[in-house]
Amino acid sequence: MAHSTVSEPQAWVVTDGKAGTRNGALGLAEAVGLPIIEKHVDSRPPWRWLPPFLWPPGVLGVGRGGDPLAPPWPRLLISAGERAVGPALEIRRRSRGGTFCVHVQHPRVSPSRFDLVTAPAHDRLSGPNVRVTLGALHRVTRSGIDEAAARFAGRFEALPRPLVAVLVGGANRTYRFGREQAEDLGTKLADMARESGCGLLVTTSRRTGTANEMLLRDRLADLPVSFWDGSGENPYFAYLGLADAIVVTGDSVNMVTEACYTGRPVLVYRLPGYGGSKFERFHEAMTARGLARPFTGTLESWHYTPLDERTPLAAEIRSMIAEADARR
Repeated sequence: MAHSTVSEPQAWVVTDGKAGTRNGALGLAEAVGLPIIEKHVDSRPPWRWLPPFLWPPGVLGVGRGGDPLAPPWPRLLISAGERAVGPALEIRRRSRGGTFCVHVQHPRVSPSRFDLVTAPAHDRLSGPNVRVTLGALHRVTRSGIDEAAARFAGRFEALPRPLVAVLVGGANRTYRFGREQAEDLGTKLADMARESGCGLLVTTSRRTGTANEMLLRDRLADLPVSFWDGSGENPYFAYLGLADAIVVTGDSVNMVTEACYTGRPVLVYRLPGYGGSKFERFHEAMTARGLARPFTGTLESWHYTPLDERTPLAAEIRSMIAEADARR
């Protein structure tokens, strides 16, 4: 029998724990403002093979590495990732309407099964309860980057202005990033630094690869640059807060969106790909909106309204929950 018990107002964030999925869901939940409990699902056999309505109470498809999902249910549940879809829908059913369910990104089922779905435009999802964003949801906030910038400012005060943050990703299922791209990016960054006199704040990722990182370091060795070596506190938020402009590789929708949240000029180093048309649609849309431009080795400056799609979305969710509560 379905269990209708709902807790005091709180939000569950239900994901598979991967950074790419959890950050968007957490960022949206933080903007809504309810107390947050994060739940990690680890769907394994036999639950992965059974429809959710057959899962017993307290199981909901969770494997040994996951968190228990059992009543009292939250007032708001924000899910992200395919493995979270089944548990989220079953919690919505068992709560008998007591849990307002939002899914972040394409759920691969009909959006009508959720109270609200938010997906980026390049996913080409539509419906009366679908809210389309240009970029990805994230956890970057103005207060967060300002606070980090204040703490790190002294570390970079010797670097000349303008300061350019360089956010380097790497190869993934859609884009290539090998020796050729690392050498070309390094050369373009060096040309920009020499021409403009800017200082560089460079951070790489695990996907960059050691060999490619060393190529970048070699190209920038004689220039005013701070290259994060992976030790100590991650300066990513500080880079966003301190930068006068941002260069970012095009493999990450999240990084490009986060850069455009700052309102600073964003120059995207486009990578060769494996037919990732939907991600190319994203880059084309960001360029068309005046948020980003291709990086060609020249520092450019322009103005635009910072991209903040999370705040109005969170306000709509609060309003929808309040309206539903008023009808109960």
